[in-house]
Amino acid sequence: MTTNVFLDEKFIGTIDNPKEFLRSFIEERRKQKISTIVNASYDSEFDEINIHTATGRVRRPLIVIENGKPLLTEDHIKKLQSKDLRWQDLIEQGVIEYLDANEEENTLIALTERDLTKEHTHLEIDPIAILGLTTSLVPYANFGQSSRLNRGSKTQKQALGLYASNYLLRMDTDISILQYPQRPIVKTFMHELSKYDKHPCGQNITIALLSYDGYNIEDGLIVNEGSVQRGFGRSFYFRPYNADELRYQGGLIDEIGIPDKEVKAYRSEEDYKFLDDDGIVFPEARLKEDNVIIGKTSPPRFLGEMEEFSIAANTRRESSVTIKHGECGVVDMVIITENGEGNKLIQIRLRDMRIPEPGDKFASRYGQKGVIGRIMPQADLPFTASGIVPDLIFSPHSIPSRMTVSHLIEVIGGKVGALGGRYIDGTTFSAEAEKDLRLELLSLGFRENGTERMYNGITGEEMPAMIYIGNMYYLKLKHMVANKMHARASGKIQLLTRQPIEGRSSGGGLRLGEMEKDCLVAHGASLLLKERFDSDKTIIHICENCGTVAIFDWIKKRASCPKCGVNAEVNAVEMSYAFKLLLDELRSLNIYPKLNLKSKY
Repeated sequence: MTTNVFLDEKFIGTIDNPKEFLRSFIEERRKQKISTIVNASYDSEFDEINIHTATGRVRRPLIVIENGKPLLTEDHIKKLQSKDLRWQDLIEQGVIEYLDANEEENTLIALTERDLTKEHTHLEIDPIAILGLTTSLVPYANFGQSSRLNRGSKTQKQALGLYASNYLLRMDTDISILQYPQRPIVKTFMHELSKYDKHPCGQNITIALLSYDGYNIEDGLIVNEGSVQRGFGRSFYFRPYNADELRYQGGLIDEIGIPDKEVKAYRSEEDYKFLDDDGIVFPEARLKEDNVIIGKTSPPRFLGEMEEFSIAANTRRESSVTIKHGECGVVDMVIITENGEGNKLIQIRLRDMRIPEPGDKFASRYGQKGVIGRIMPQADLPFTASGIVPDLIFSPHSIPSRMTVSHLIEVIGGKVGALGGRYIDGTTFSAEAEKDLRLELLSLGFRENGTERMYNGITGEEMPAMIYIGNMYYLKLKHMVANKMHARASGKIQLLTRQPIEGRSSGGGLRLGEMEKDCLVAHGASLLLKERFDSDKTIIHICENCGTVAIFDWIKKRASCPKCGVNAEVNAVEMSYAFKLLLDELRSLNIYPKLNLKSKY
């Protein structure tokens, strides 16, 4: 039985003993007789050997194991530290080798040296190497569930912070900047490597795990109003607007300036009040939706031969740039420049200060995300015996089922760091032990389990239970309620189906789905249900005799059937325009649908 060999997915020949071939191939590669960028693997299911040399493969370094012992020794490490040995030398000596995803399938990799057995082929350089950059920023990740860890990694990518130091000079599409970012108290070694201090994206706050007043049910959060006033979770939201003077055929051009009253579709004078003489808004102007930000007029759309002499054809039309639906803010920067074709280009950046409000999304680094349920006055919040009022109250019910033990450890770690005035190392697999943190907390005069006696802020009574309270690094996420809030009564509709258009930005409709329909049915709100489902209501006349669509003469107010004549019994039927469209499309295929009417009574 021969085994096929493939080089970069191309068949190159067959061999008799695949396992022996693979063993000698890897040995030769470790001796530098074959290039170290080549990877080979045996697929037992298809009985084939795959050799890969192509670019774009993800490869990672591992320590080679022989007879249950790693080839990397203490001597190697000392020489690396003294710079007598380079990384490349270790690869050339066959101590470390790079594997791709295919070759990794044929290996048994140990996480730590104490896990090694005779069967192991490789050892991780450090256990944290199994995590990516963002995931390794999560402290105490080895105490958390893997799916929550993935979510915590995603959460950090959505957090607001200082994404670039030159953000004031950039015209990015849709960005937020946290106003008071802080470096975390509990950090990992990756925070140092990635220079996280240069672009932090969260704040250290005091959190209490407590059900309080019912506003933090499920993943809801209660936030201290005093903390918000002191700057917690504040951010700036930036959005660019631009307009350019386009050139058209026949030498016509757009003009940026305050539109003339003769212009077609001229707005009221009130709409142009923020524009300077050049038709551009002045910096620091406070604008609301539908305010004109750049005044502009365009030449008429269609120029016929005879229309050159008519007055209507020569009137320009209004095409000013206005603030989008649901947006507002202050003009942050105005740039007048040229685009690639040499036409005048105006770029304006709008700035909006975002103060946390109910519905804004926050999260810890462990996938424990939630929205603000209530912003409570500081006087009504519980306080500790030493007078500490938490910045945020988090529901304890979101811990057991999700098993985010790392979330609980950070509360103690943050508390120790804040009281001891130092950073806590929470690097995955090699963090400061929880036992040591507890002992240090005890020496600082607090209970070693992180709980404290608390008092009800409204009644002043002592709470019967001890409350888990400490410090934590919290992130504000980009999902803010101000960017998502949307409502409409009636408005623009699609030309084809006559149903409301899609999208918040264009003032579209809200879809009422199957489950929403079930809620209305359960409430017995039949009239509301009917109202929701007639966004494209239309009336069609149907012949009762033959079931075909009848003709209705709106002037004579008389109906007739094209098949049965004038005397036919014709009834007006209410239906969705989308259904009427379907009937029309079927007719275009020479399928003539009939509607058999029955009496309602």
